[in-house]
Amino acid sequence: MTLFYQTNSWTSQPQPTEKSIETWKHAADKKNWRITQLPNGYYQTEIKHPKDEKTWQDVTRRETLDGAESAIDGSISHYQKKLDYVSGPKVVKTFE
Repeated sequence: MTLFYQTNSWTSQPQPTEKSIETWKHAADKKNWRITQLPNGYYQTEIKHPKDEKTWQDVTRRETLDGAESAIDGSISHYQKKLDYVSGPKVVKTFE
């Protein structure tokens, strides 16, 4: 699942907007997700609207409950990687 976001192009490194970062933080938090069962037996993943606590937006449908939870976990992982990228490079090895 990928939520829509917009970036701009520059000759330098493009920076995501503050609104995009807030959306990513919201999507990376599992408490903002839920799974509902549809009348046809499928499971639908939904994310809470960031500004309206009572509104849920459908994201994807899966045949099994495990598949739906896996889709949510994949989405959370995707947005967590985006947030890690925004925070800058990580030191992976130093030399003495």
